[in-house]
Amino acid sequence: MDADEFVVGDLRDMNVVKDVVTSDLDEVYQLAADMGGAGFVFTGDNDADIMHNSVLCNLNVLDESTKKRVKKIFYSSSACMYPEYNQMDPGNPKCTEESAYPAAPDSEYGWEKLFSERLYLTYQRNLGIDVKIARFHNIFGPQGTWDGGREKAPAAICRKVAKAKNGDFIEVWGDGLQTRSFLIVDECVEGIRRLMESNFSGPVNIGSEEMISINNFTKMVIEISKKNLKIKNIDGPTGVRGRNSDNALIQKKIGWSPSQPLRKGVEKTYLWISEQLRILEEKK
Repeated sequence: MDADEFVVGDLRDMNVVKDVVTSDLDEVYQLAADMGGAGFVFTGDNDADIMHNSVLCNLNVLDESTKKRVKKIFYSSSACMYPEYNQMDPGNPKCTEESAYPAAPDSEYGWEKLFSERLYLTYQRNLGIDVKIARFHNIFGPQGTWDGGREKAPAAICRKVAKAKNGDFIEVWGDGLQTRSFLIVDECVEGIRRLMESNFSGPVNIGSEEMISINNFTKMVIEISKKNLKIKNIDGPTGVRGRNSDNALIQKKIGWSPSQPLRKGVEKTYLWISEQLRILEEKK
């Protein structure tokens, strides 16, 4: 569905926020953040920007939404806020919602997300705006960032495989035994919709419980490509050893769970990224 109005602007600029958050809005969905994949988040080089820019976006949007008497606001938090000490075992990570404290995220990105959750909840308690918070677990899919250094693992691996020729090696950061779960964006949108229509504020996980190692995810993409490729593990930032969505709470509160296996989303994403590469090649 096309937007009725599309504005390109910087939410760090309060003048932009005042223009786009208007008093006739019923709901606001705050999805903006200064973010990227492991190469952006875990090197430490971007920590000041991550903290400053994301917090400023949240403060501006939340404050203006409250002033304009917007009835309901959604905030996209992240599984990165979960404690590192519960995610050391790649085969048995703990990411239940109540496990967030004692807090110990593995990155400043995670600390910012945790702070912003508390920010939204204080506005709900003190100023009365209806807040909904979801902790995203690695959302991916067509139309997402797939090149340039900000892309996350699913897009980066799909791009590498799409560009590779038979016999090439696909580089994977770390030993590839680190585990994650990935959720196609279509499923995420449905989870958000149901949360917004519910009486539950969260925070709540929105993700898949289909945990997979990064090596096995890469093998899946190679199978989809039908190419003869091998994996080469190299040094690089990896984040926690294991992370997987726990969907017990969201199933209990709003009856949501992913409707399709991971492979379906990966197939769709791989085809889209392959098409983007073909278009770029034609323009040369």
